[in-house]
Amino acid sequence: MNLIPEWRSAWRMASMQVAAAAVVFGSLPADAQAAMLSAIGIPGSRVPAILGALVILGRLVNQPRVRGQ
Repeated sequence: MNLIPEWRSAWRMASMQVAAAAVVFGSLPADAQAAMLSAIGIPGSRVPAILGALVILGRLVNQPRVRGQ
């Protein structure tokens, strides 16, 4: 397994930020998750699809601040 050259800057990547938010959200109690989702009007069954789309989008977006360009 090889790490990407800019692994120390990984926290700046949008996909990493979305993944970290997913981990934090997943670690919340179920009632807190349900309250947050109902506050923003997203059904719980759509969370995986939304998170997946955000990770894909984060991987596709050019992020020059990560690569030092």
